[in-house]
Amino acid sequence: MTRVGIIGLGMLGNAVALHLLDSGFEVTVYNRTKEKTIQTKEKGAKVATSPKEIAENSELVIIVVKDANAVKEISFEKDGIIEGKHEKLIVADMSTIDPSESKNISKKFQEYNIHKLDIPVMGGPNVAISGDLVMMASGNKESFDHCKDVFEKIANKVFFLGESGVAHSVKLAMNLQITMLALALSEGITLVEKSNVDPKIFLEILNSTYFKTGMSEKKAYNMIEGKYDTTFTLANLKKDISTMTGAAKSLGIELPMIKKAEEVYENAIREGFGEIDYTGIIEYIKKINEPK
Repeated sequence: MTRVGIIGLGMLGNAVALHLLDSGFEVTVYNRTKEKTIQTKEKGAKVATSPKEIAENSELVIIVVKDANAVKEISFEKDGIIEGKHEKLIVADMSTIDPSESKNISKKFQEYNIHKLDIPVMGGPNVAISGDLVMMASGNKESFDHCKDVFEKIANKVFFLGESGVAHSVKLAMNLQITMLALALSEGITLVEKSNVDPKIFLEILNSTYFKTGMSEKKAYNMIEGKYDTTFTLANLKKDISTMTGAAKSLGIELPMIKKAEEVYENAIREGFGEIDYTGIIEYIKKINEPK
């Protein structure tokens, strides 16, 4: 498999496309905002005018868009992927969507004899550019095996998890961890600062214990200094949090902390913090603790 199409050139999709180009794949790209295709075009990508054209020119189409509605739009509406179907076509969705939506989309593709895989990933564009993502995959095993060489070029760890929808469940559980870690660090830093303690001392102690994380060892220091190298916006994480609460509801389970986090992130967006990195949630925590 050498011909790969990428639909959606946000920060993640663009980085994946650039890495595949560097790795010798023939890459065709599509994005509604054509300006976002410039960097990949300069690297040698073909630029398609529609998802249909992407499908016609690719053996594997990777979707990296905002939500399930966007996936359905580029897949099934006019000039969508299904209009460019051919015998060898496989579709893989890297977007973060509700597992039940993923299953329904897979069934819809199956009506057109197209196998769809779920391939959400952990890691931002800063690791996608070097092929160091962690991928969770689910769907048709034969199709997965056929695409495995591409997936192992995109990610340094690839986990095949079973039937359609499962990978998206795990992805939501992973983003739940990110949500809580960002909030815990924000509140911990705020607590020690208000106690006249250098927050770097707090991090040094934290990172000397079992409770340290990659976030506490790296991004937390930038959080203290108010520096946010945006790899995943606060607004995008809020979108995923809402997907988590929706998935919990459909499963009939209670996740009280993520429900509260949804409220906190929604308030942060209202205060104008939506387009900074998700670790910028600390700015909202600081704001609500300013003297009245």
